[in-house]
Amino acid sequence: MMQDWNTQREALLGRVGEYAKLSPDTVRGLGMMDAAGAKTGKLEPKIRELIALAVAVTTRCDGCIAVHTKNAVARGATREEIAEALGVAIALNAGAAMTYTARVLDAHDALTK
Repeated sequence: MMQDWNTQREALLGRVGEYAKLSPDTVRGLGMMDAAGAKTGKLEPKIRELIALAVAVTTRCDGCIAVHTKNAVARGATREEIAEALGVAIALNAGAAMTYTARVLDAHDALTK
């Protein structure tokens, strides 16, 4: 069954709000990091959200998916643009797996030489 992303996003944001009361500097710091990247204006907001979605898939963050999908759509990202960004995530994850195979072979060689 597919997730109810809208409910999940709202529940997450509620919990983040609770955490913000416990540790306001941490949440403020995260907000500052996000704002700092946007300040340069070198990437348009839609592109930043597409990158965020690719990273969300790579880091397997459901909360990030819920929040940044909404943000991407709000900034005009189409389903096709999102699919292309996710294709980059898929390729890099596969590429990382391929790269790490060299580590496994190296570990094997260290054991068998």
